Amino acid sequence: MYSGKLVFSQVMEHLPLHTFRRIVARYAGERKVHSFSCLDQFLCMAFAQLTYRESLRDIEVCLRAQRSKLYHLGIRSAVARNTLANANAVRDWRMYADFAQRLIGIARRLYVQEPFGIDLHDTVYALDTTTIDLCLSVFPWAWFRTAKAAVKLHTLLDLRGNIPTFIHISNGKMHEVNVLDQLAPEPGAFYLMDRGFLDFQRLFRFHNAGSFFVTRGKANLQVQRRYSRPVDRSTGLLCDQTVVLTGFYSRQDFHAPLRRIRFKDPKTAKTLVFLTNNFALPALTITELYRCRWQVELFFKWIKQHLRIKAFFGTSENAVKSQIWIAVATYVLVAIMKKRLQLSASLYEILQILSLTLFEKLPLDQLLTQTSPEEIHALSANQLLLFN
Repeated sequence: MYSGKLVFSQVMEHLPLHTFRRIVARYAGERKVHSFSCLDQFLCMAFAQLTYRESLRDIEVCLRAQRSKLYHLGIRSAVARNTLANANAVRDWRMYADFAQRLIGIARRLYVQEPFGIDLHDTVYALDTTTIDLCLSVFPWAWFRTAKAAVKLHTLLDLRGNIPTFIHISNGKMHEVNVLDQLAPEPGAFYLMDRGFLDFQRLFRFHNAGSFFVTRGKANLQVQRRYSRPVDRSTGLLCDQTVVLTGFYSRQDFHAPLRRIRFKDPKTAKTLVFLTNNFALPALTITELYRCRWQVELFFKWIKQHLRIKAFFGTSENAVKSQIWIAVATYVLVAIMKKRLQLSASLYEILQILSLTLFEKLPLDQLLTQTSPEEIHALSANQLLLFN
């Protein structure tokens, strides 16, 4: 019988703790801290993410019920609701943001060869924003509208492995296009974004940096055609043109030629207009690239369903940002573990299994390895058959 470490400890072994301690020291995170360290705070919040806890009291009750195992979980002090609430409210959220970025760097190196559906060797990012609604009376610092509060999660997703490479948390009033000012364009990379990010002055900065973008044109876009390429209309392509902007402000902001592709989706019969500064890829590949942008929408849906970023354990801005960044770090940590152990199970299946087995003593690779259909058939051969 396996009598080694608890499952939770095995998962946390993939954390670069030396990097975590350096980050905590940089922000003086443990100044005037006597017992409940920043690592204890991170482990408690990660435990809450993995086990779907609903409140600080929920976390306290669950961990106190297993107080004899806290040391083996890596938690070196008693867990109290008030202590954890104070830590979330006071300790600088930037520690966990920096640590999540370090984990993202590790994950990206592991997933650098991961396919994403298109035979393309360049890095491809999908950029989008999601809104998390809050109660204005409880979160007055996140004022959005007259009777509504919200925070926005601006995310740049690397489609190889669906790893978030850039995240910016803002209040609801910040327009999504402003996040382009905070991105450092990567030469040769593709950036997929919807019409909400169509700002030619900002996109020209990406163009000058050698980056490529694929976005959709608006209905009032003013362009002049310079050249048309032949297209195969049986694929849904309607035209592939080289155009220049003719609007008074747009032509001053982006004076280089653009590529305009019109495509009629065979499934929805909807006509879409794409704009890009890449003239090398086939037109159909450009349309398929934009279709991959939907992965960032699925990512938002996934983390809202499976991580705790909609119900918050604290009401201050620091507590909310700390919880979101620890949730992101937990997501990336599970992705790192999945790749290192070469697991075939999906992230959803891994999280479901971990939520029930964190206090077990089983090897992770054995616990998370999917049972083959032959084994299922052999195990169920003597079971009662209710239906033929």
